[in-house]
Amino acid sequence: MNFIKRAILYLTAKKGKTALLTLVFTAILVFVLAGLTIRQASITATENAKKEVGATVTLAADREKMMQEAQKNATASSSTTGQRVKMEMTPVSIEEAEKIAKLDGVKSYAFSASATATAESGITAITSDTEEESTTESSSQENNSPEKFGGGMPKEMGNSSQMNADFRLTGVNNQEGLSIFADGTAKITSGRGIDETDKGTNNVVIESQLATANDLKVGSSFKIKDSNAKVYEVKIVGIYETSQSVDGMAARMKSMNPANTIYTYYTLANTLKGDDTAGLDSAIYNLEDPSEMTNFVEKANKLIDTSKFSLTTNDQMYQQMLTPLNNVASFATNIVLLVAGAGVIILSLIVILSIRERKFEIGVLMSLGENKLKIIGQFFAELLIIMIVGVALSAVTGNFIGNSVGNQLLTQQNATQEEQQASNTPTTRGTGEGNRGGGMRMSGIGNPFATQKQAEQIKSMNVKMTPKVILILGAMALGIVLVAIFVASIGILRMEPKTILTSN
Repeated sequence: MNFIKRAILYLTAKKGKTALLTLVFTAILVFVLAGLTIRQASITATENAKKEVGATVTLAADREKMMQEAQKNATASSSTTGQRVKMEMTPVSIEEAEKIAKLDGVKSYAFSASATATAESGITAITSDTEEESTTESSSQENNSPEKFGGGMPKEMGNSSQMNADFRLTGVNNQEGLSIFADGTAKITSGRGIDETDKGTNNVVIESQLATANDLKVGSSFKIKDSNAKVYEVKIVGIYETSQSVDGMAARMKSMNPANTIYTYYTLANTLKGDDTAGLDSAIYNLEDPSEMTNFVEKANKLIDTSKFSLTTNDQMYQQMLTPLNNVASFATNIVLLVAGAGVIILSLIVILSIRERKFEIGVLMSLGENKLKIIGQFFAELLIIMIVGVALSAVTGNFIGNSVGNQLLTQQNATQEEQQASNTPTTRGTGEGNRGGGMRMSGIGNPFATQKQAEQIKSMNVKMTPKVILILGAMALGIVLVAIFVASIGILRMEPKTILTSN
């Protein structure tokens, strides 16, 4: 009789044992499948995080080296008592910045150049309640200027006339690519943002409070002037709204008020500085794949003068989202390995016990001349049929269990990470670079690319059954069956029909 037919007859004759073994095998496969689907969902979520969050690399003057050079020069000129340490910031070359932008892996980039201006006609700057227009205040600001403290703010704001400017102009090549617009801190409410079409023009985008206070709209024009009193007429192409805020000394300077920040193309910002060929304050590159950030920096460093400029990386948001997912994926992998190992042990014991109960059947088959390999093949066929049923049953419940367990794990990991971040967050006011110089605190004003919001954690995973996962499950189930049969068949291969039949 064909051993496959014998396997089917045995399973149908022993319905109770067949059902019990099917339930055991299904339970094992359900947990294996849950681990596989959770791991797959974690990998998918990680890939999506790469695309959505990305990472940034900033090209700017190396402030530390510039400060060291300034201190060295000040020491060499020690004949002048009380001399301030003046740090001359070297602008980033536009040509070099564009070369880096052409490297592989750059999803988008944003160039930035800043300047200040005062109102001429058609517009009046927004003033805060704390602003004090007095000689004493002006003197205080001069004595506490960033230039004195090593250039904590842009160079063009290093003297009293510039500190009392009405507006801060941020020149960019792609306004909506700035982090404060990407994360929702600011948004365009009317018209459009600054883009490549504005190169060489006097087009600007102003804040909604400033527009409302001056009865301005898209298409309106007004005049501003630079520090040399040269007048420029600019045209509004867009209006934005921001939730940025300042306090301390910054609140008493009109140019530092977020409502007085005007966006334009960087060519106009350089013109207001008095140098059309001036470089950039910084260049920000958004990468397609955060995992390639190190390779990108290595390539970019070959294109710049590293004695003057530096590349700083920021993949904090990516890592923030990645950590819980990696922990969940690691846990899921451990589940798969542990359950698969337990499955091998459980099935091996069941098959061994079954063989002991069926010694007489095995002895009869051997006495009739049946090959030992075919007897082993019968046991394999029995488990294979049970395995197929078990895979089918586990596939029905895999999505539900995977989503339930996976999202519970992710919630726990997110909670753990939030606790760690809370314990590591400094609470003492006055720490950090943003608070140097008279207790001034700015929320993204000094760097329009700075992200004000933390990356939102992935709150749930969409665990889905895929053909790939089913194939992996089937392969693992088959592996469990093969190992279990191999372990159990050692006893069969050592059996002799005469010994079996006489012992019974």
